[in-house]
Amino acid sequence: MAADNINDLMQVWAARHSNNPPFYSKEHLHEVIDSTALGDVPWESFTVYYNGSIEEGDVVEAALWKVQGWDVWLRNARMVLHNQLRNTDIGKDFDIAAQRVYDQNGKRQYKNIPSGNWHWRQSDKIAEDPETHGSTFCPIIMGSDKTTVSVATGHTEYYPLYLSNGLIHNNVRRSHCNGLTLVAFLATPKTDVEHKDSEEFRRFRRNLFHESLRMVLEPVRSYMLRPDIVRFPDAFFRRVIYGVGPYIADYPEQVLLACIVQGWCARCTARFDDLDGLGGRRSHILTQALFQSLGRKALWDDYGIVSDILPFTYTFPRADIHELIAPDLLHQLIKGTFKDHLVTWVTDYINLVHTTSEAAKIISDIDRRIAAAPPFPGLRRFPEGRGFKQWTGDDSKALMKVYLPAIVGHVPSQMVEALRYFLEFCYLVRRSVLDEDDLKAIDQSVENFHRTRIIFEDLGVRPEGFSLPRQHSLSHYPRGMLKGSLFAGRDSSLPPAPEDNEDDDGGAVDSRNIWGEVTLARKPITSIPFDAQGLADLYEIPMFPELISRFLYEQTHPNLDIPLVDVPLEECPPPIGKIRVYSSAVATFYAPSNISGIGGMFRERIRAVSSWRGGAPRYDCIYVVHDEELEGFRGLHAARVRLFFDITHDKRKYPCALVTWFHTLSDEPCPETGMWIVEPDLDNQGDSDLIMSVIHIDTILRAAHLIGRAGTDQVPRSLLPSDSLDAFHQFYINKYIDHHSHEIAF
Repeated sequence: MAADNINDLMQVWAARHSNNPPFYSKEHLHEVIDSTALGDVPWESFTVYYNGSIEEGDVVEAALWKVQGWDVWLRNARMVLHNQLRNTDIGKDFDIAAQRVYDQNGKRQYKNIPSGNWHWRQSDKIAEDPETHGSTFCPIIMGSDKTTVSVATGHTEYYPLYLSNGLIHNNVRRSHCNGLTLVAFLATPKTDVEHKDSEEFRRFRRNLFHESLRMVLEPVRSYMLRPDIVRFPDAFFRRVIYGVGPYIADYPEQVLLACIVQGWCARCTARFDDLDGLGGRRSHILTQALFQSLGRKALWDDYGIVSDILPFTYTFPRADIHELIAPDLLHQLIKGTFKDHLVTWVTDYINLVHTTSEAAKIISDIDRRIAAAPPFPGLRRFPEGRGFKQWTGDDSKALMKVYLPAIVGHVPSQMVEALRYFLEFCYLVRRSVLDEDDLKAIDQSVENFHRTRIIFEDLGVRPEGFSLPRQHSLSHYPRGMLKGSLFAGRDSSLPPAPEDNEDDDGGAVDSRNIWGEVTLARKPITSIPFDAQGLADLYEIPMFPELISRFLYEQTHPNLDIPLVDVPLEECPPPIGKIRVYSSAVATFYAPSNISGIGGMFRERIRAVSSWRGGAPRYDCIYVVHDEELEGFRGLHAARVRLFFDITHDKRKYPCALVTWFHTLSDEPCPETGMWIVEPDLDNQGDSDLIMSVIHIDTILRAAHLIGRAGTDQVPRSLLPSDSLDAFHQFYINKYIDHHSHEIAF
């Protein structure tokens, strides 16, 4: 556009819209273009000093924190947000307005932050102001990790603060498409053990933390009241109003953020000794009113409020930290409630009701059951059970996947149910999309968990009850999901996407083109026969040629109306085509609730090999689709792959799998664990021969994880994971192995 036309366009804009145009002249437009930052935002720093009175005797080693400067390193938050919002890798995975989404049945769905009620209310407030009417509201999501990072020079310690925005979709944030940025390193002041709990030092530490957060957000403060002009991935410039959004934090940091007393809830006023009792909603308005009417001791004792500071959000428009705190699912629930509480309580119960030697025997058997879990893509191995000292968040997540079946038979059924309902809660809240039924199920899982966990109190494991902040946070999840403020708090760790090599189990895939498919490995196994009879002899499967013949008949007669086994063998085509055997197949499927790629795709490798990584054989289990009209596992079969191969017949290549089958023991899942129980299909003669079939790999949905049902029996010390699927007579369909399995195997 010619320079003079720019001036004319701005005049037309001003006349038509009765307000100031975004640019005053062609010179102003060019200045904005020239000032647009490209690349990473540079780091800056500021130093904070104690500004209270310093007595002459304070300048000693114990009070050096009073005279020492504390460095905070940060990036310009406004420029960071500009970089995130204009990132073209996002594609169309962003929103520019609050929305209410409904499915085809009229049920409301909650997915990303703009789909929640909180974003809608914020947008309403912005629309009331003529100066900001029509602007896009952009929530600023923050989260900090309490783990400190030691810097090599100077031995100074910081901990990182991360920043994202609420307009990009959760799949973008999880797939690390520059949607999450390290924006600051916060200072962590220290003193000696004698003085670290002094009121003076603790007050300074709280003020330093909140003042640092205020400084980090200072570049966007003015744009919370007047629009900022931001380029979006679709190349359009939009007027944006920022606002403080969800802050993801574990409980200790929630205490610091909300300026409350340890043991109280950051979101409600329920008493610390009865957190699940009556309590109202916390807010800045309530805190300010209490400040004016109560003394310091009453604030501390009756409301759990620290009286000498207000949260950093108090100085920002339309922000209230008590509404915005989002629990960190990984640290607060998985590592905190599951590992630190429930697993510990189960062990305490065993030690409480058994002699020392009997308890040790039971705990060792639980460890052996965990260690014997069959291999599965991405499953962490526990060769010694739970017996290691340094737990990470990934360890806790891995233990959640296999722990429930391991304790069945060793603890009361109600105790197993308590863990089951907690797992149900964790997997439900992590789903990529929640509807009204899901929210009811989340509420029900919390209610069931509270009802069944009483057994720990009744049996003397928790005589003091359950007034525990981390467990209490479960009660706030349904309301937080409705508001949309908790969608940012769900675990978003992501491993790098794998290359397609046959030694890799799989992972996230950046693809948007398919719903799901299974393909054979790229290279067949060489130096083995290429004919059916030769392979039958090699693998000691006498029925292999007949099974292929019946498979080919089924493929060439799609409207077959009699059981395949009733077709005379002489009518089936002979398997004379070339057969190539493969060690694995790759399932790629849409699983947005898993740690998936930006398009929600996930890939896993299914193995059928006589020696995996030079060791024992590995023959994985799969889900086979048999009725797409039925929901959950009722529409699926469980099978175990014995061979992947393809065969050429009438110039057409058929990718296949030789499988053995499992059947369910009941028409419903196990009421104790919530998992289906299956056992292998045996032939009609009643002996130990497994029923085999050849199936097209298009009928395979994905890998399944079956875990042995030991009951009250002791697991042999010599049992290896590679032998587990052959050693047990019954198995649980482990829907807790990942989030997608939980969605399909109910």
